[in-house]
Amino acid sequence: MVDRRAFALFSLALASALCVAALVARWLYSDWGAYGFMAWNLFLAWIPLIAAILVYDRRRRGAGLAGLVPLAAVWLIFLPNAPYLLTDFVHLGSREDAPLWFDIVLFGSFAWTGTLLGFLSIFVMQGIVRRAAGAVWGWVLVVVSLAASSFGIYLGRSLGWNSWDVVVRPGALLGDIWARLVDPLAYPRGVGMTLALTAVLSTGYLTMYAFAQLGAADRGR
Repeated sequence: MVDRRAFALFSLALASALCVAALVARWLYSDWGAYGFMAWNLFLAWIPLIAAILVYDRRRRGAGLAGLVPLAAVWLIFLPNAPYLLTDFVHLGSREDAPLWFDIVLFGSFAWTGTLLGFLSIFVMQGIVRRAAGAVWGWVLVVVSLAASSFGIYLGRSLGWNSWDVVVRPGALLGDIWARLVDPLAYPRGVGMTLALTAVLSTGYLTMYAFAQLGAADRGR
């Protein structure tokens, strides 16, 4: 388990490094600082995975529920930042100071890496819940977290909210959330984005999970 986790973290660190290298290469080619927000978004995408690993390690050491809830809350609050990188494609083509093909590779690399970071963090948390409460509750966590992430992406992309606004401006944030939960049909964009993203992310996660199970089956032979 330790070796597999180390390899997964290494591969994601390598992917992140390549993303940053591509971004720096673009800066050297054209305008320094262009699309710099993507590096920050990638940094935020690492937070849920780190939080999930800390929950896993503390659980293995016998930590009680009270000691796990704060880290689990950090994981859920920051989880939307990982797949949020998929929506950075809205900026594609907004600049013409580099070849379009390079920007497609750049945006795709960040989106792919961010999504994998989010999926792996959910996979870790699903395993924790499965061992503690059973497989059904593990999948409940997956569905709820993917739906919450999709809704969080909508809040960030359309309304400009950030994960840290839970602490900085909790009243205004909760007001926007409550209004959309009470009367979702009054916000068709929110409903559409949440459903579409949930469908895409769920399909992607199931695919990743299926490949993980194939690997586990091969190791068991």
